[in-house]
Parts: sequence; structure tokens; C-alpha cells
Amino acid sequence: MYKEVIRQYDEVSDLINLDSNIRERLKLPQRSLVVSFPFRRDEYDEVETVMGYRVQHVLSMGPTKGGIRYAPNVSLGEVTALAILMSWKSAIVGLPYGGAKGGVAIDPNPLTRAEKQRVTRRYTAELLPIIGVDKDIPAPDLGTDEQTMAWIMDTYSNFVGSPQPGIVTGKPVSLGGSITRRESTGRGAVAVGHAAMEKIGKSYKDSRIVIQGFGNVARYAALDSYERGAKVIAVNDLGGAVINNKGLNIPELFKHIAKNPSVKGFPGGDDFDGEILEVECDVLIPAAVGGVLTSSNADKIKTNVIIEGANSPTTLNADKILRENGVMIVPDILANAGGITASYFEWVQNTQNYLWKEKELHEKLIDVMITSFEEVWTISQKQKCDLRTAALIKGIKRVAAAKLTRGLFP
Repeated sequence: MYKEVIRQYDEVSDLINLDSNIRERLKLPQRSLVVSFPFRRDEYDEVETVMGYRVQHVLSMGPTKGGIRYAPNVSLGEVTALAILMSWKSAIVGLPYGGAKGGVAIDPNPLTRAEKQRVTRRYTAELLPIIGVDKDIPAPDLGTDEQTMAWIMDTYSNFVGSPQPGIVTGKPVSLGGSITRRESTGRGAVAVGHAAMEKIGKSYKDSRIVIQGFGNVARYAALDSYERGAKVIAVNDLGGAVINNKGLNIPELFKHIAKNPSVKGFPGGDDFDGEILEVECDVLIPAAVGGVLTSSNADKIKTNVIIEGANSPTTLNADKILRENGVMIVPDILANAGGITASYFEWVQNTQNYLWKEKELHEKLIDVMITSFEEVWTISQKQKCDLRTAALIKGIKRVAAAKLTRGLFP
């Protein structure tokens, strides 16, 4: 993944003639923490040692910001690549953050709640030298959630000696979390998708939407699409897929998933065993995992617009094929930036001890997303390039400008 991120970066750097000194500095993170630490299993005499990471890409923009993931394959290369992408993403939507990412190389699924808490608190203790409300602010990611953030906040606050709600975002509302954080990535993705459809002379309303996944991002993308009058014709999750060419009733699907382990079996549609990504539609939203659109299936994708709700769902080779086939791709570093934008709102409220209402938060989110899309669109028209390249141009230029303006120390 790191190689692909750097390959993209090099291509854009060539395009904008980026200063060679800045170019090399932005290829590498400014700070990387690699730790190993033990945690005790519920069987008291059983102790396991795991690897943990936290990478801060650039410190020139303000505090760094990025999620923490728990997964068996977490590595230094992966979190470094994701930290770099977080720098571009924050810059694209105009947030005062550098990029960061962290993780623990562990499968969270077999862990008991008590074991996961011990892992989280020990990992937080290892991060103490480099995190802080004005230094580095973690958030949830793969394998972590609101409760994980609550444990991080509590651990950090105990070490500091006072409540520090701004140390993390994506935490429970009862601890100062944002009331819109959970839905913001999905709703933000649909907002830019709506704008993208208008650019090609089509209406999002009544368009046929296919969504891969049904986690937080996918669910609220589905709900927002439904509320805008679009027809969500197919969704899936790990348990299976459901399809209805007349459109799924998303509120009813929410009720179904609250009582059942999968979207499969939803009475408002038919179970579907085929490849959901290959279902013909107007808008495709891959909102599950990365690397699902590849050179192997790119020619089978039948859609006008792809909105990348997931991180890195499209390989570089697939991206080229899809664009050659006339598909507009709204890239992840723009499409799913609603999550970090909502995190920024949460952090501001925490640091200022101020509360915004739900309607105000939603309006602020949509304003940021649409403004950012229009700026990226303008760049794409001037440079005669695709939206991914245009977004990277905007993000890289902004980060590079901050580096140049601050100069070198000493």
C-alpha cells in the first residue's frame, strides 16, 4: 500500500513541479513510534505480547489526526501510507491537521471486552509521549469504536490528572462525542456524489444506487440516498446481499438489521448471490474494505459514477481502466472526508467547551464537503485531469506550502 501511495504522490509531484526538497520530506513521516507490549488474557497466567504503531506524517499543519485500527495485518508500512493519505485528506477539506494513523497488530474479534480494554489502556500508555489535545488526536478505525475511544480518553485523563475529552474524537456522546459523527462519512459521501452527478448532467434523485457494505458508512449513505429520492437497489454485508430493482426501503432495512445478523433475508428484497459490484447502476458506492475494484473486475463495472466511501477501494490499475471506460470516480480522500470533518467539529467543541446542535453540525458538514468538491472540480477542469489527481494536487500543494512557509529549524 505504501508503494502505491508514493507512486501517486510522485506522479502528482511531477505534474505540479513540486520543489525537490519538499518532495523528499513529504515522502516520509516526521515521527514513527513502534512499540511491543504485553497484555494479560482473562486466564490470569496467560500473557501475550503484541506490536503497536503510531505514525505522524507532517507536523507543520497543526496537531496530527487519524484513526487507530486493530487488525492482525497492521504494519508500519500500512499505517505510514494511511497517515500520508490523512495529511492530503485534511488539506483537501481545509482542516488544520497533519495526518496520523496508528494500530495494534491483533485480531479484536476473539478478544473479550476485558481483554480489549487492557490492550487499549496499555497501548494508550505507550502513546503518551506523542499524543495530546494539541499534539495528536486519535479516532476510531477498523476494529475500534466509541468504547475504545472512551478507554483511551479515560487512560489519558488519568495520567494527566484532569478530564481531557479532546484527546480523541468518535467517542460516546455522553463523554463529549459529536451527535452526528457516526453518520457523517456516509452523508458526506452522498453530498459529493450528488454534486458529481449534476456535473455530468444527471440527477441523483431517482438514480439507481448500489452500495457495497452495510457498516456505518454504507448505512448512512443508503439512508441519505433514500431520503434524497434515489433508489438503493442493492446492498450487502458479510452475511450476504439483497437486491430490489424498484428500490429497497432503507428505514425498514434498518429495522431488519437491528433484529437480524445480516441484510440477507430482508423481506423487502431478494437475496442475491452474485457480485454486487457488477450490478448495473447509476452510482456505485464501495463502502466496505479496500482493494475491491481491481484490474480483474474493472471492465465488468457498469455505472456512471463511483463514490469511494471506503479507504482505497480502487487499485491504481483499476482506476485507469474505469476512467478509460468513462466512469467518474469521486476519490476516497474527498468522498469519505466527512468523517474527519465531523471529528474536527467534535474536537473544536471539546476544546472550546461549546455545543453545536445537530442541524447546525449537518449544515456545516455539507458546506465543507460541497465547497471542497467544487474546488477539486475546478482544478480538474483547469488541469484536464481526473478528480483523484485534482484532489491530490490540492492536498499536496497545501501541505507543501505550509512546509515552505514555516522554513527549516534550526
